[in-house]
Amino acid sequence: MATIEERQQVLTSSPGNRTGYHFQAPKNWINGPMYYNGIYHLFYQFNPRQPVWGNIVWAHSYSKDMINWKPLENAIYPTKPFDINGCWSGSATILPGNKPVIFYTGIDLHNRQVQNIAFPKDLADPYLREWVKPDYNPVISPDGGVNASAFRDPTTAWYGPDGYWRTEVGSKIENQGLAILYRSRDFLKWNRVKHPLHSVHDSGMWECPDFFPISTQPKAGLELSAGVDGLKHVFKVSLDINRYEYYTIGTYDFVNDRYVPDGSSPDNNTGLRYDYGNFYASKTFFDEGKRRRILWGWSNESDSKQDDWAKGWAGIQTIPRSLWLDSSGRQVVQWPIEEIEKLRKKEVVIYDKKLAFGASLEVEGIHTAQADVEVTFDLSSSLNNAEPFDPSWVDPQKLCMLKRAEEKGRVGPFGLYVLATGDKRERTAVFFRIFKESNKHVILMCHDPTRSSMSHGLYKPIYGGFVDYDIKKSGGKISLRSLIDHTVVESFGAEGRTCITSRVYPEFATGSNARLFAFNNGAKEVKIVQLKAWEMRKPLMNGF
Repeated sequence: MATIEERQQVLTSSPGNRTGYHFQAPKNWINGPMYYNGIYHLFYQFNPRQPVWGNIVWAHSYSKDMINWKPLENAIYPTKPFDINGCWSGSATILPGNKPVIFYTGIDLHNRQVQNIAFPKDLADPYLREWVKPDYNPVISPDGGVNASAFRDPTTAWYGPDGYWRTEVGSKIENQGLAILYRSRDFLKWNRVKHPLHSVHDSGMWECPDFFPISTQPKAGLELSAGVDGLKHVFKVSLDINRYEYYTIGTYDFVNDRYVPDGSSPDNNTGLRYDYGNFYASKTFFDEGKRRRILWGWSNESDSKQDDWAKGWAGIQTIPRSLWLDSSGRQVVQWPIEEIEKLRKKEVVIYDKKLAFGASLEVEGIHTAQADVEVTFDLSSSLNNAEPFDPSWVDPQKLCMLKRAEEKGRVGPFGLYVLATGDKRERTAVFFRIFKESNKHVILMCHDPTRSSMSHGLYKPIYGGFVDYDIKKSGGKISLRSLIDHTVVESFGAEGRTCITSRVYPEFATGSNARLFAFNNGAKEVKIVQLKAWEMRKPLMNGF
């Protein structure tokens, strides 16, 4: 196994385009984030040898604020017949007596995907450095017709009032995605429930399922074993078929062990998403210290494998987000954890600026390659002039490709040019566009990185999502926040109702050359009520 020093040498050998305040390692996928005795633990999929997939172990870092991170020894790595061919994703659970346990997928001698558990060797160690894998693993095998090559990513377990623990494992039967449900009294012997917790035809393999009760209180969370009566639950899966994630809000029928979506959004790959951009394999956990539910996702590189080799690293974690149920009950709301604000330093503020058609306003006085920007726009004088919405526009990503940042509209596009050169030849556009449909407005939010770099051969996908937000009720105002960090842009529209993450690789808009602008390419005037932008400090990040 690679030592911490060897791992850090890989991390620092090729720092080009490295992010400043996002959690990063040479190669990582989300596994089991956990809060335990005042310390946050992040276990992540890591290749200690190469910046590509393979040789996967569970790496381990710890933090006291989810911002500053220190590395520890790898927690789990292939050593036993039940995981000799790989230690894949899973989750962490806190058992009675304040005892943590890791549930993970191992690839056994026969290349079957099996579910294993591991325990801390020494509970007195505050950092839980060493983990022990009992020889009675696997505790769950792909028996009874389960597809042994599509059986992975066990969830954090929850404890029911009937005295049983429950967990679900992602799988598929032909092209039907399903979350296979298992129950146990002692966390050692697990029995499969006759029917899945949930399934959907024609959705393909379900990876990284997540299931939890959700609070309606802003920034508040609920632990998994909270009483089920009257609580809404969120069910999320990562679809291997298109590498996007989808979730529904619904009811957990505890008696029959079934999850039933409300039906307020499609229960398929056209439904709700946490993030409409480069965001996958997400995982939530309950932060007992601050009584909140935290969402973490993985954002892959969008340059080439050759670039990954040249850099020596690939993949980042998005900023941790607090997650709760919107007051409408139709969707979740996400917001960067408050701790990220500790990294803010130099600030600039702009008030009451009007942007006519084609106008842009530079945000000056700070370095913006590593920044946090919050802006509120006022469209109250323009909403009645919004262009009509075509009901055939059902795919927001395709609509963003049709109505790009340079495509003149009536109300929009307006928003931010981030990671831009002074002449805007390089720029990533983060923007809104507003349409009118009968007695309501339809809001489109987009990331357009097609001009993000002068380099050729980069993957520059346009991303988009609709924003479920009554802008007229809000007095014609809408907010946008973007976290900018060299090669990643995370944006939160309408106070976190729609989120988009992009990976971009400017050639010239880097370091002190990166610029930030507010812009309006719509025919109708847009007013900036307030814009605040901060340079962001670099936290301690795994020793680099």
